[in-house]
Amino acid sequence: MYDSTEDTKKHAQRVMSILNEVVESLGTRALVHDRSKLEDPEKAIFDEFTPKLRDTTYGGEEYKGFLVEMKVALDHHYRENRHHPEHFGDNGITEMSLIDLLEMLADWKAAGERHADGSMAKSLVAQEKRFHISPELMKILWNTVRELGWLHDDAQSRG
Repeated sequence: MYDSTEDTKKHAQRVMSILNEVVESLGTRALVHDRSKLEDPEKAIFDEFTPKLRDTTYGGEEYKGFLVEMKVALDHHYRENRHHPEHFGDNGITEMSLIDLLEMLADWKAAGERHADGSMAKSLVAQEKRFHISPELMKILWNTVRELGWLHDDAQSRG
């Protein structure tokens, strides 16, 4: 009689190996995330505006005004960093990979933590409209942040 134990163990080992490739890809993303902000034209502009943005409400009029003033840096940043939907032009988020999306979510969470009134939930609501995210993908993003515990972590992260 056939015993599936060995085949199941081999399969599980193979899945582990494949998932470790994903982990390695995310690790590389973590190491190089936002490096373009450390060089001009981005650095000088981010040096000036990061403290100003901290005291604004994400998506508010003052915030949007600062973004207009930062256009040169932001255009460069989006060109250099594929975790931003803007990197992909008009197709935006629909051209992103799951790895891009995971980095994007982490970026949105960290960016929200820089604002006194920021939160992952507020970020998701705002980004859904901004990037015209489909209901199906939005559900997946919400499921992901819930599974990672990023909704209840918002208040604690500013701690």
